[in-house]
Amino acid sequence: MLGLKEKVSGAIITFNEEKNIQEVLGCFDFCDEIIVVDSFSADKTVELALQNPKVKVIQNKFEDFTKQRNLAIDAAKNDWILFLDGDERITPELRDEIISELNQSDKNEAYYFYRKFFFAGKPIHYSGTQTDKNFRLFRKSKCRYIGDKKVHETLEVHGNVGVLKHKLLHYSVSSYDSYRNKMLHYGELKGKELYERGKKFSRLTQILKTAFKFLKTYILRLGILDGKEGFQLAFLQTLSVFETYNSLKKAEKKTVIL
Repeated sequence: MLGLKEKVSGAIITFNEEKNIQEVLGCFDFCDEIIVVDSFSADKTVELALQNPKVKVIQNKFEDFTKQRNLAIDAAKNDWILFLDGDERITPELRDEIISELNQSDKNEAYYFYRKFFFAGKPIHYSGTQTDKNFRLFRKSKCRYIGDKKVHETLEVHGNVGVLKHKLLHYSVSSYDSYRNKMLHYGELKGKELYERGKKFSRLTQILKTAFKFLKTYILRLGILDGKEGFQLAFLQTLSVFETYNSLKKAEKKTVIL
C-alpha cells in the first residue's frame, strides 16, 4: 500500500444515504478527516457516519448542490480535498493512482475522474456516459464551485488541470423509480436556476429541447446500444429536461401571483 505525503480531507454531501454511507466513507480511508454535509436526513445516515472517528458532520438545510459543496470545502482543514457522492466508489487501482499523483512534486490544482456508470448493477457503456467525467480531487486554495449553478455544479479552477487514468465507479441508478425521482429533482432545480438567470418560459423551447435530449442520448450518444437500460436512461434524462421548463413556468407564475 502506497504511503501518502499530503494530508487530504474527504468530503461528501448527503441526504438519506444510509444504504451507501458506510461503504463510501470507506473510500476515504487514506484521508485524515471526512467532512459530511447532511441535509437533515430522516434515516440513519448521520448515526452511521458518526461511527467513523474521522467524520465531522455539519447539518445544513438544502438549497442547492453548489452551496452544500462549498460549505464542505470551507469546513475542510486541509488544502487537498477528495469529494465523492454517495453513489460513487474508488477502486484499489484508482486509490493508488490518487496517492501516487499527490506524492508528485509537480501536481496540478485539480483532477478530473472519468466515471463508469451502472444502471441497477448493470454497466452502461454508451448513452453519453462514455465521456462522463467530474472534478473529484482539487486544492481548496485554488478551486470553488460557481455560485449560480444549482445543479450539475461547476468547479472553477485557478491553475492546471489533470485527468486520472483509472475510472471512478458510479452507481447512479439503483432502480428505475429512484433515478426518475432524481431526474425530476434535478429538473426542478435547473428550472429555478434558469428563472434566476432571467430566462422566460417558452412551450416551443420546451418541446424542442426535450426532443433533442432524447435524440442526443439515445441515437447520437449510442444509447440504443445499451438495450432496455439505454432507452430508460434516455427517457428519464429527457423527462428531466421537460421538468426543467415546467419548473421555470411555475417560478414565473409564482412571481406574477406575488
